[in-house]
Amino acid sequence: MPKKATPTPRNDRVEGTLRFSARNWILFAAGAVSIAAGYTLLSSGSTVMAPLLLVLGYVVLIPLGIIR
Repeated sequence: MPKKATPTPRNDRVEGTLRFSARNWILFAAGAVSIAAGYTLLSSGSTVMAPLLLVLGYVVLIPLGIIR
């Protein structure tokens, strides 16, 4: 006698997809603003603040927007 197939629990979350919340978009926006401000300051000759803003945007805020 064949066994009855047990229904698998429905999983609404598909593996491999990213779900972005408002928090993610805020971090992305903050990263984009930081990067834009960094390049603006870099073009005006700032050698201290511009690299700090660029590192903050590229290394901290954008990755946090992806991870969180």
